[in-house]
Amino acid sequence: MTETLMDRRARLMGPNVPTFYRNPVQIVRGEGVWLWDADGKRYLDCYNNVAHVGHCHPKVVEAICQQAATLNTHTRYLHDLVLDYIEQLTATLGHGISQAIMVCTGSEANDLALRMAQAVTGKTGIIATDNTYHGNTAAVSQLSTRRPPIGGRAPNVRLVPAPETTAPLGGSLAAQAQVFAEHVAQAIAELEAAGFGFSGLMLCPVFANEGLLAPARGFLDPTVEVVRRAGGLILCDEVQPGFGRVGSHFWGHDALGFAPDVVTVGKPMANGHPVAACLARPDVMAAFREAFGYFNTFGGNPVSAAACLAVLQVMREEGLQDRAADTSAYLLDRLQALRHPRILNARAAGLFFGLEFGDEGAGDFTADLVEDMVARGFLLNRIGRGGTTLKMRPPMPFGRDHADLLADALQAALDAA
Repeated sequence: MTETLMDRRARLMGPNVPTFYRNPVQIVRGEGVWLWDADGKRYLDCYNNVAHVGHCHPKVVEAICQQAATLNTHTRYLHDLVLDYIEQLTATLGHGISQAIMVCTGSEANDLALRMAQAVTGKTGIIATDNTYHGNTAAVSQLSTRRPPIGGRAPNVRLVPAPETTAPLGGSLAAQAQVFAEHVAQAIAELEAAGFGFSGLMLCPVFANEGLLAPARGFLDPTVEVVRRAGGLILCDEVQPGFGRVGSHFWGHDALGFAPDVVTVGKPMANGHPVAACLARPDVMAAFREAFGYFNTFGGNPVSAAACLAVLQVMREEGLQDRAADTSAYLLDRLQALRHPRILNARAAGLFFGLEFGDEGAGDFTADLVEDMVARGFLLNRIGRGGTTLKMRPPMPFGRDHADLLADALQAALDAA
């Protein structure tokens, strides 16, 4: 009997290794915003932000190959490329954030951010939302809500109700910003009373994993005031909204108009090469370096730095941030024009889109829609409480012509549902 690829995965990787889709897709090639499976079928990639400047971009591939053929080592030896990159990356940031620790995954970056907050405040209490994901380490998995930790959540962690679109906190969208801040204030008080104190609040500025709230500028102002008054740090997870994806700004926190103390980045940095970073002000970095000994063998290696520099270069040369802003407005119009009785709303934060469905069984309806779209040659997924929001987050070269293909296919799938 011939062993299937899924059987082989289970034999070699163990049970419950996640795959997308009921019939998992075997991808063998990528170019730009397109992917091909083992049978030669082409898919429009409407989901993968890892290939930020497009799958297999020739300039990023060339940079990786040239540097790999020259030198690859770590930061205990001196080399220019990692410094060149940190210099260029932090030039896009304000708020005094000018230093970085290079790592390999967003989980590592967020783990460091938690320790930075502890180092600055001398306290351990941490707050996140109750419908989020910030990574896989033992520390940040306490904040992630996909599966509860064995033995229960750590007592120094508080999860506050996440803001939502169809069931807003306080009963209205107008009240939600203030009510969210009040929940954060209550959690701070609980942490202080329990003796842990409050070190920081970790959040994604567009609440991507919570269902893509796509909040308006100023939404977090009341929360920022609460955090500042309590002496805690704001730890901003920009793994999804960063690097120009929101279109109007290079960073999600700038689009919302608040100043974080620490910024974490990951997936899009090197177009698929495993790179992430934790960015901070010099005073925060100094407190961390004094409190913790830290070194990462692969973080900041010359090959990764070369890939990162190439991504920034391609973004500038191809005007991808401006393209994201243009495509965002165009595709949002197309999504808002879709017709189906289950559609509640369509929303966007640059090249990040949510199409939310309601009524009984909305999660199952959305799951079926995802599978229908895959069959039609479009890769996307779903998010939010109950999985009722269709999630679209394509590579940055995604343009109006691709948006038309996606919107037309969505309407056809909805008509057939």
